[in-house]
Amino acid sequence: MAMSPSGYEDTFARDHLPPPGQWPVLEFTTPELVHPERVNAAVAILDATIARLGPDRPALRTPQGEMWTYGELQQRVDQIAEVLVEDLGLRPGNRVLLRSPNTPWMVAAWLATLKAGGIATTVFAALRAGELRPVMAATRPVIALVEHRFLADVETVRDEAAPGLVIVPMGGASDDDLLRRVEGKTGGFVAVDTAGDDVALFCPTSGTTGVPKITTHFHRDLLSIDATFGRTILQLTPDDIVACTAPFAFTFGLGMLVVFPLRAGACALLTDAIAPADLAGVVAEQGVTVLATAPTAYRQILKAGQGDQLRGLRMAVSAGEHITLETWDELRALGIDVVDGIGGTELLHIFISAAGDKVRRGATGRPLPGYRAAILGPDRQELPPGVEGRLAVIGPVGCRYLADSRQTTYVQHGWNVTGDTFRRDEDGYFYYCARTDDMIVSSGYNIGAPEVEAALHTHPDVVECAVIGRPDPDRGSVVCAFVVLRPGVPESPELVRALQDHVKARLAPYKYPRDIRFCAALPRNTSGKVQHFQLRRMASGPVS
Repeated sequence: MAMSPSGYEDTFARDHLPPPGQWPVLEFTTPELVHPERVNAAVAILDATIARLGPDRPALRTPQGEMWTYGELQQRVDQIAEVLVEDLGLRPGNRVLLRSPNTPWMVAAWLATLKAGGIATTVFAALRAGELRPVMAATRPVIALVEHRFLADVETVRDEAAPGLVIVPMGGASDDDLLRRVEGKTGGFVAVDTAGDDVALFCPTSGTTGVPKITTHFHRDLLSIDATFGRTILQLTPDDIVACTAPFAFTFGLGMLVVFPLRAGACALLTDAIAPADLAGVVAEQGVTVLATAPTAYRQILKAGQGDQLRGLRMAVSAGEHITLETWDELRALGIDVVDGIGGTELLHIFISAAGDKVRRGATGRPLPGYRAAILGPDRQELPPGVEGRLAVIGPVGCRYLADSRQTTYVQHGWNVTGDTFRRDEDGYFYYCARTDDMIVSSGYNIGAPEVEAALHTHPDVVECAVIGRPDPDRGSVVCAFVVLRPGVPESPELVRALQDHVKARLAPYKYPRDIRFCAALPRNTSGKVQHFQLRRMASGPVS
């Protein structure tokens, strides 16, 4: 697969892409997906918007009252780019590690990295040294811009994982802090002439076990996700205020809080680790029009009786896990347009969704313009409507792991095979069934964990739950549910039986959870997804 002449001096990224024969098929089937051969995503995301709408509109806000205009953001982006190049010696193609909560300075640092020809490697602020080590060893960052509260773990693993790494604090009181360094810079940085297929991002997956996979994404990929999900589903305007609880290291959060609003001239509301109990109030107080968060947060808001505070939303985007029909219906009853979707780090953002009058109750949606999807059987044959199988996708973006043999597991015969079990109907709508590894086979019956979770969620005493299959010598597996109860509700054998009967009344009796375990909280990774491998370990112990 021929690539454009690179604008990078440091060729590490291209040198470690998968061989061309292992790439997925890439298709650019709409005019919006045909991008210039030379494009710098930071210029397209920020500078082009200012050229179109001017510098004075609000770009970034925080609940604490901080506000940056587009012009102020551009000035700080250019100043940081000058620091990277003039003071820190960044060469085009070098990697820049970014570690910070969602703040205006983090947005500026991310854009400056791309504008200066760097490759942004954004990691969760919550990661510990042992989790950072393999990411840093794989991506080999040259510079790290780190929020001053989160320096220690990067410093701990620097000598082992990234010898020579230059670490610059952000937002602290030291003389070498990034905020001090920019004071002497004028701005007006001239963007590096990058190719559209130069690597812009290294994005570690939020996998559950083993060494993380590093996905690679090009400058043009950032424009492609805006041309698909951003323009066709969100349809943001300059009057929108967008909030999202996902961190930037989760590519869902990067799209929702940086790429989509800045391309549209809208304003992003940046919140730092906000709890669901406080989220609804912030949405109402700040006049948020588009909210993106996980179904768990919507459920907790609704169960706490705070749903009315979401009535000002024109759209509620749900991602990260499957949204239950109960939650979807309650949000719709408030007059909110609920957008479900499935995406992934490997494809950068959402590729199946629907909005407005295209929404079909219970369906995730249809492939976005520029994508096509299929349901594959065990022999990789395409299955007909109504039959469950593995979801496979082809579009303008796709999986390219950095120097990783697991590339051939995710990409098969040109398809991105996501690891999700879906079915589609005659009209081309796709319906989520389970993660491929969440299908429970018990006494010969196939039981989807999400449908059992959905039934449990309708019980008034259940705040959240997760279902797995526990090995059983007689049945092969039994349905095992981990349940977080509403505060003040005591655990008891009687409640276990009540929850089992509750499920039996809603699903075929063979699907009820024979094993119910109460817990204070579900184990989640840094992107908020339930860690089912931890639940399987917990299930190997006795029932409490």
